Amino acid sequence: MSAAADDGELIARIKEKALFAREETVRLTGIAKTGHYASAFSCAEILAALYYGDIMRLKPGEPQWKERDRFLFGKGHAAIALYPFLADYGFFDKSVLDEYTRLGNPLGDHPDMRKVPGIDFSSGSLGHALSAGLGMALGGRLNNIDYNVFVLLGDGEQHEGQVWEAALSAAHHRTGNLIAIVDRNEYSLDGKVDDVIGIEPVLDKWQAFGWNTIDIDGHDVPQVLQALREATAARDGGKPTVIVAHTVKGKGIPYMETQFGWHLGYLHPSDEKAALAHLRSNA
Repeated sequence: MSAAADDGELIARIKEKALFAREETVRLTGIAKTGHYASAFSCAEILAALYYGDIMRLKPGEPQWKERDRFLFGKGHAAIALYPFLADYGFFDKSVLDEYTRLGNPLGDHPDMRKVPGIDFSSGSLGHALSAGLGMALGGRLNNIDYNVFVLLGDGEQHEGQVWEAALSAAHHRTGNLIAIVDRNEYSLDGKVDDVIGIEPVLDKWQAFGWNTIDIDGHDVPQVLQALREATAARDGGKPTVIVAHTVKGKGIPYMETQFGWHLGYLHPSDEKAALAHLRSNA
């Protein structure tokens, strides 16, 4: 799977924004003194492709535009990587980032849709986002508003029964405008996902539940971009689409990729400089 040859500039922009998300994750965690580095790093290319790959329909400075595409973060603990994009889109002032998690600041470790423009779902308790996304997809149909709904799920969320109830219902109601993305980084807070409860063959499960399925390397930008294009193009067929994106938790910093206690952590300022150097050298 590859994007068209004339996508060079677009791919370069997505890679640049993925690095930006990782760098900002490090900076904002330094403000909060704790943060979900590894979970944010595994989905950086996915988020960057959605927001900067001409995939999602958005208007800068207009988070309340009714026809904009919706995005729900099932793994809301990684929202630290999304906030910089929302500020970049002018949904709120960039200075708000500088007081991340401080008293009175709207940006929390988990996103709150009541406080943060551009956040469509208040996530934290895992397993609910796909159900909410299905409701939004059906709501668009009922109100004759044309938009797509993207839901990014952690692979640990595949342990939740509510995910599969929503998957069944989405296929039954033929919500082709609903697109799920599974960040298959293989680890959750409790350890290796398949050691907790095995979820394979996860792609076959989604297909059996009536979804179009796409399998990709979630860090290969051309693959991510092409998969998202295929998913949006398939909407008129009526079946929802799931993209299973194989990723690396902590992608970009070698010790975070191999030491999985970095699900939640904090870098001393001297270690922070070294981490940023790693990210930039791997970009």
